[in-house]
Amino acid sequence: MNAPTTRRLTVAQALVEFLAHQYTERDGRRRRLIGACWGIFGHGNVAGLGQALLESGEALPYLQGRNEQAMVHAAVGYARQCDRLSAQAVTTSIGPGATNLVTGAALATVNRLPVLLLPGDTFATRPADPVLQQLEVPHAGDVSVNDALRPVSRYFDRVTRPEALIPAALQAMRVLADPVDTGAVTLALPQDVQAEAYDWPEEFFADRVWRVARPAPDADALAEAVRLIRAARRPLLIAGGGVHHSEAEDALRAFADATGIPVASTQAGKGALRHDHPADVGGIGHTGTATADGLGREADLVIGVGTRYTDFTTASSTLFAAPGVRFLNLNIAPFDSHKLGATALVADARAGLEALGKELAGHRVAKEYEAGYAAAKAEWERRVDAAYDTADDSARPSQTQVLGLLDALVDDTDVLINAAGSLPGDLHKLWRARSRRQYHLEYGYSCMGYEIPAAIGVRLADPDRPVWALVGDGTYLMNPTEIVTAVQEGLPFTLVLLQNHGYASIGGLSEQTGGERFGTAYRFRAGDGRYTGAPLPVDLAANAASLGMHVLRAATVGELRAALAEARGAKRPTCVYVETETADTVPGAPEAQAWWDVPVAETATRPAALAARQAYDRQAAGRRRHL
Repeated sequence: MNAPTTRRLTVAQALVEFLAHQYTERDGRRRRLIGACWGIFGHGNVAGLGQALLESGEALPYLQGRNEQAMVHAAVGYARQCDRLSAQAVTTSIGPGATNLVTGAALATVNRLPVLLLPGDTFATRPADPVLQQLEVPHAGDVSVNDALRPVSRYFDRVTRPEALIPAALQAMRVLADPVDTGAVTLALPQDVQAEAYDWPEEFFADRVWRVARPAPDADALAEAVRLIRAARRPLLIAGGGVHHSEAEDALRAFADATGIPVASTQAGKGALRHDHPADVGGIGHTGTATADGLGREADLVIGVGTRYTDFTTASSTLFAAPGVRFLNLNIAPFDSHKLGATALVADARAGLEALGKELAGHRVAKEYEAGYAAAKAEWERRVDAAYDTADDSARPSQTQVLGLLDALVDDTDVLINAAGSLPGDLHKLWRARSRRQYHLEYGYSCMGYEIPAAIGVRLADPDRPVWALVGDGTYLMNPTEIVTAVQEGLPFTLVLLQNHGYASIGGLSEQTGGERFGTAYRFRAGDGRYTGAPLPVDLAANAASLGMHVLRAATVGELRAALAEARGAKRPTCVYVETETADTVPGAPEAQAWWDVPVAETATRPAALAARQAYDRQAAGRRRHL
């Protein structure tokens, strides 16, 4: 008998070789599971993974980042654009490089998006103890800062021996490719183990395909779901991010065409139906439309498809108020399927919708119900038109007018990226999504600083699409560094930088909850310690230019219209900078159509807080448990 063939490689070299041969396959289409590896090198990965990536050439492409958190954001943007079928890896040094991954890992896991984290770790053999950047824990010698990644990872392992890499790497790929379990996956790699050689079986480096299945619903559960839908008089379907991840948009459209059931969307699900589809009623929840929220309050059956029902979607458990309202949840994850006391239909979103459509053949909601939501939809569109009105070219634009100018410019190919601030609310209520991937909102973690690196990830995944990163001044100051990466890699995208001199979203929330906008404006500190002076003389456009962007400044509606049109055709990273009007007289987005629970001080001395608490108590009285 011939001895098994082996290859002598370091742990780092073996891992890189292994990753280059991993694939996913769904519906007969095969893709690389790990498309590239981001990295910032220091001690802990420079002589291990750094050397291995250099040696591998283009087998596993390398991408250079400037900030570890931002590298994860870029990888997440890439994975989302790839429908979770392809991901990227991120490697860092030990110490601060590793801990900088935590926020990005949490974002990936909260949003159920795959990313592989490969932080360096302290010595497994402990030849010197402690080493540079090592966290000493007196009661636990096996703890390092990488343990901070455990609660934000879907899978975590520390590879302390070469042979341990084989099961750890296989488990890591399993989780990355699993639509139920996916999220951040961490393989902590002690720096001495990375450089250690081992005789690896050749089978470890063979092409391996991880098939992403489309599980069909159980027959009995499907029959119960059909019974509930047929019995409902005011059903409402809520499309979540799972519709996109499953590529179930065509199935959803066919379901809505056949049944007439209106479709609302979460932030992650927006665009599941085109905005002009008769059944699309827009965003649902605290940042939703009056149409969708009105239907939610009266619905006798809520059909959740691929949603995990965050508090923004349910208006903190106050939105679905009809007596006896029932829930039917179609979700590939049992954990989400059973929320709100629902009848669970555990299945892939596309497979489940197709099965429901087949069993519901001939069933349609009442004409009066369709006519009612059609009229409400038309009225809401008139409110959107008013918010988007840009007839006066000489005026300073408002934030909603910026969106109106973009709405008039883009087509089905454009992608808009946003994550935090006041823009998510305006976009969810107002934006007219034209295609399945146009609306790219990260609102599971709502992480400031996501937009610019995510734009890079989207461009890497889909190089032919115009990409817009919509960023307020607060978010820009959090994480502008990956502009340099876009310039270096020749990845054109447009940064629309809105300057309103502070945290507009939190300022509004502070005012509503009795905080009187304390600490939310970028202003000079006055003599009494409060920030009430003039805006700071900070030029964010000049900063973007210093990082390599081509900058277009726009002071009026007319100038902004021209700048956006020029930027869309640019072949280099371009920034459109605009100071937005904030005066109350400027048309803006309609106010929130549903509540959001942010507790207010129960006792206070200032009148604003006392009034806010009274309003809070009135709203909180409407909360209910759906059991």
